Amino acid sequence: MTTLQPPAATRPPTPPPAKRDRRSWTGWGFIGPFALVFAFVFLAPIAYSIYLSLFRDQLIGGTTFVGLDNYQQALQDDQFWSSLARVSLFLLVQVPIMLGIALLVALALDSGRLYGRDFFRISIFLPYAVPAVVATLMWGFMYGTRFGLVSDINDALGVSLPNPLGPDLILASIGNIVTWEFVGYNMLIFYSALRVIPHSLYEAAQIDGAGQIRVITAIKLPAIRGALVIATIFSIIGTFQLFNEPSILQKLAPNAITTDYTPNYYTYSLSFSGQQHNYSATVAIVMGLITMVIAYVVQLRGMRKGA
Repeated sequence: MTTLQPPAATRPPTPPPAKRDRRSWTGWGFIGPFALVFAFVFLAPIAYSIYLSLFRDQLIGGTTFVGLDNYQQALQDDQFWSSLARVSLFLLVQVPIMLGIALLVALALDSGRLYGRDFFRISIFLPYAVPAVVATLMWGFMYGTRFGLVSDINDALGVSLPNPLGPDLILASIGNIVTWEFVGYNMLIFYSALRVIPHSLYEAAQIDGAGQIRVITAIKLPAIRGALVIATIFSIIGTFQLFNEPSILQKLAPNAITTDYTPNYYTYSLSFSGQQHNYSATVAIVMGLITMVIAYVVQLRGMRKGA
């Protein structure tokens, strides 16, 4: 019995042979160099730090595996917690002041009523271009009571100003330096976000008779919430990484800044002065985890709708 075949015109087209999708390999070709560099300069040091934190260099027996003993020691280390409390206080006071000043400057620039706006914007941003080492040395010599600006004022006016490098004011002095350095950077973030707000929103607010304060609170601040969150996260990370300013000022204020003044400075001292590389890596890992958790919580809270 023969089977009738349908005419050629009515036969379904034969599917083309499957070809290997090469687009995925093309994408890997683009991101491959970055992935290699990222793994080499970021992931590899973290992995090596975790590896170091699991060992301890002992007088008898040399380097031995101790598991999580170093982490237990870090959680009971009073020096580490005091340094963490110090930068936490710094975070709660300095960061809102710095971001508040940056926001006010950005709003003033965006208002269009500021004379010499371009010059003012460059002037505010210029301190960010000064290296942190140079900025700290400059302010450190200005703070000196035996030399610099404070000393000259005391001699000229016959007064005795409080010592900015003393134990009671050194944290505020560091906060002043950091604020001076990074107000312009955060101002640029806020100003860039303000410039992309649709003008139709301003026109609608003008028709409704909204004043400048109402425009700021109802339009500008909600529109740049993402920029505010990003700047806050950067500031949190920068605060917990505080190192340059206290390490440089320590030479000028040895009685006010100790080797455990900030967590990063404490880690540096453990590794390069105390030769405790394993425990130093442990403190760095713990501090990194704390920073990551706090930054993540701020991001979730800031990006939540209706927050």
